Amino acid sequence: MSDFEEYLRAQEPGRREKAQLWRTAIGLQKVDGLTPSDYLLETARRNIEGEITLTEAGKIIGEYYKIKSRREEAAKTRTDEADIVSQRIAAILAEPTFSFSPPSYIAIHRKLFSGVYKFAGKIRDYNITKEEWVLRKDTVRYESADMIEATLEYEFERERKFSYKNLNPHEIIAHFARFIADLWQIHAFGEGNTRTTAIFAIRYLRMLGFEISNDIFAENSYFFRNALVRANYVNIPKNVHPTLVYLEQFFGNALLGEKNNLQSRNLIISDWKNDNVTPASSSVTPTSNETTPTSKSFHFTGTTPKFSRAITKLLKVMEGEISRTELLRIIDIKDRTTLVDYYLAPALKLGLIEMTQPNSPRSPKQKYRLTEKGIAAKYSIGKEIASDATTLNKEK
Repeated sequence: MSDFEEYLRAQEPGRREKAQLWRTAIGLQKVDGLTPSDYLLETARRNIEGEITLTEAGKIIGEYYKIKSRREEAAKTRTDEADIVSQRIAAILAEPTFSFSPPSYIAIHRKLFSGVYKFAGKIRDYNITKEEWVLRKDTVRYESADMIEATLEYEFERERKFSYKNLNPHEIIAHFARFIADLWQIHAFGEGNTRTTAIFAIRYLRMLGFEISNDIFAENSYFFRNALVRANYVNIPKNVHPTLVYLEQFFGNALLGEKNNLQSRNLIISDWKNDNVTPASSSVTPTSNETTPTSKSFHFTGTTPKFSRAITKLLKVMEGEISRTELLRIIDIKDRTTLVDYYLAPALKLGLIEMTQPNSPRSPKQKYRLTEKGIAAKYSIGKEIASDATTLNKEK
């Protein structure tokens, strides 16, 4: 990717901001394996230097590709697409206005790909599959074409009704990640879906009042796409379930300044990797000063399973049988819907906890307790925390 470091370090008003826009615009081309031309990079520099405006940069790139032979040659590697769309991303990110609605989302796609794709700004009318590297060439199950418009309306309406009030930062990230993952999974467009969703996410976060650095998308766009894939992939026979943990790590870095390791190779699925449980024949041997989990049926080997922050926190506080009221107090959240949607429901789905009265889910006397699998997961998380503490003490 182009290096605009000299501008990012510069103190001249406007140059740093422009450089960030272009870095994001160019970096996002990686999600489709595209690389802009040197001509685009030079045009970007002219804009950053103040020689031309973003609008003029768009006209220059447009004129450049009006030459048929040049366009045909560039089309072989889709360099023309990378150049044209990069300028348009920078221009859209520079716009001060934003509307939270399906038409606004669709309009972003139209602005980005007009003249590039014949279907720019149009909802796909056919079903699709995509082989994914992190899924070992399997595909996410995308929304059926005949349901796209209705599902878009549903997701936007549900998000409009949601209140971020009284949520802690991690709960905000968990909810936002879920919304963006669901929006992406609809895959409203035949191509350009991830780039459109990324731009929409940046602008929506700004509307919500967050100061988000564009660099997170510039430097980790490929991880962002793969995190969306893992958030929407399920393969029950292989014990692979949708997980938001990677998308939460991405937004944790973007919004909270966390230092999560964003490497796509960590997202590749295998039979027993990341958020999956190992077979009963595998085991963890505790040292003499550790407590062996009471369960003999489930153990985790290798790295600790990658559960979401909410589930990890729930596992840490679970002791005996606990009611919802007690969990609200212990976890320190006020909204019962948040407790159910982000803590209890996912943990129940993964088989980490169970109800004491499964035949009466809404009973006022309902409580929750760890399953054998949950006990093993809690033990594994405890081991990792102890290991991190030992490492930190040694470093000191």
